[in-house]
Amino acid sequence: MNAIVALCHFCELHGPRTLFCTEVLHSPLPQGAGSGDISGQNEQAEEEEGGIQMSSRIRSHSPAEGASADSSSPGPKKSDMCEASGCRSLAGGHPGYVSHDKETSIKYVSHQHPNHPQLFSIVRQACVRSLSCEVCPGREGPIFFGDEQHGFVFSHTFFIKDSLARGFQRWYSIITIMMDRIYLINSWPFLLGKIRGIIDELQGKALKVFEAEQYGCPQRAQRMNTAFTPFLHQRNGNAARSLTSLTNDENLWACLHTSFAWLLKACGSRLTEKLLEGAPTEDTLVQMEKLADLKEESEGWDGSEEEEKPSSQPDVVEGQELSKCSPETSLPDCNSWNIAHRRLSVFRSLRHMRQVLGASAFRMLAWHVLMGNQVIWKARDVDLVQSAFDVLRTMLPIGCVRIIPYSDQYEEAYRCNFLGLSPHVQIPPHILSSEFAVLVEVRAATRSSLYPTLFDDEQSLNKYEFVVTSGSPVAADRVGPTILNKIEAALTNQNLSVDVVDQCLVCLKEEWMNKVKVLFKFTKVDSRPKEDTQKLLSILGAAEEDNVKLLKFWMTGLSKTYKSHLMSTVRSPTSSESRN
Repeated sequence: MNAIVALCHFCELHGPRTLFCTEVLHSPLPQGAGSGDISGQNEQAEEEEGGIQMSSRIRSHSPAEGASADSSSPGPKKSDMCEASGCRSLAGGHPGYVSHDKETSIKYVSHQHPNHPQLFSIVRQACVRSLSCEVCPGREGPIFFGDEQHGFVFSHTFFIKDSLARGFQRWYSIITIMMDRIYLINSWPFLLGKIRGIIDELQGKALKVFEAEQYGCPQRAQRMNTAFTPFLHQRNGNAARSLTSLTNDENLWACLHTSFAWLLKACGSRLTEKLLEGAPTEDTLVQMEKLADLKEESEGWDGSEEEEKPSSQPDVVEGQELSKCSPETSLPDCNSWNIAHRRLSVFRSLRHMRQVLGASAFRMLAWHVLMGNQVIWKARDVDLVQSAFDVLRTMLPIGCVRIIPYSDQYEEAYRCNFLGLSPHVQIPPHILSSEFAVLVEVRAATRSSLYPTLFDDEQSLNKYEFVVTSGSPVAADRVGPTILNKIEAALTNQNLSVDVVDQCLVCLKEEWMNKVKVLFKFTKVDSRPKEDTQKLLSILGAAEEDNVKLLKFWMTGLSKTYKSHLMSTVRSPTSSESRN
């Protein structure tokens, strides 16, 4: 994450000061960043946290790229520093800390101030604002501020106990600065939790030191017994102690470097950019709604209720894959061996199905699918039925798909528009003669060369014979819906691969869903008369009978999100006019 994390302190003598900051370097370190290890406790020390190789290395004090090397380099003057190191984190000769991320070749560098003049100015201004004007009520807690010129800042102010300070506490803040406002706002929950953990650890260490000092020499009673001195004299004589002294932790800055470097690494890894080409499609919205419904059902799911569920009522699968077997759907044993051997007898694509069924039978079947009529498959091979539904459903919006994969009894059309049945199931006579249903019976083929040979294995589709019947067969000379004609044109074009045909289907469905949206708003929301509706259908190129039926059926597949949004945007102007 391209950001800077800094620890700031409000000094009684000098005001807001930056104590310690960690920044990200994508380019190589400046010349002089040596390879010798820091002496003492940090010698040859390596820590690993969050996938970062933490190794303390000597850094020269030469400026970063773009900074001048003369005495006018940024930073507070020596005369402005507290004598007791209250405004200083690292000693004058301390080289700082460098951590190498081997995965991304990024370096995390920690020191008291950024070497680059522009970065120093940005951090300095953020420090002053975080400890002066940009504070939340109570002066302790998180806040967000910033602008495009000086960057955006997530700041968390807090107090550290100090027995020698006025009010027995010192004021600090941890700030995160970056130029991407949206990214920083989206990272608020993550940063708040992790920075709050760092603050709690600092406050816990300081509290132990404070209680030990108060026990040994209570400052409150001593101050009450001390004669009154002028405020200015008291202020000048009360320089702030260093944070290492307040927490009694000599390795404090090394620990903070580790925490800040991990924070930058983890915060940059948790969010990834994804390119969205336009608004989400209706299928995407419907899928999100179904996932939310499934999540709610799973939270209230009770195992006892699942056991009592009658097997005669199979579950309706809406917009989901059909590869799952369950007792309720009366599927045969679906162990891996059987599936591996039966998956050879399946439909792979719409083009494959059209080759197997024949052009006229496929057109009849596709017409019923697009019109929303019930499609019934009777077969012994469950995988074959499931693959047929997987292929046919690609012609419909997800919201229009209601599937019962396999059942031992007939289910009404209001429950499903795709129904798989075993061969012995009796279908009511009025369904067989209905114009709103189509039946596909899978029988044993009388000759092996009935269909094109697609597999060399004996379990290919050659062994089946497919009989497609309906009470309202589609005449060969019937125009049919426009989208069906375009689908058939794509399937018959051998220059188009299967993947290209799939993308054509996506585009065609989105084109007609846009027409559905216009018709829905025109008829259901605006309540226009029939004459205007006919004119609209003519403009949309959908005035034919089959196109109108298709639009009305597809209207049932609109997402709840779109419908509610449309109704709210339509009602708002009316309500405002009524108030006026």
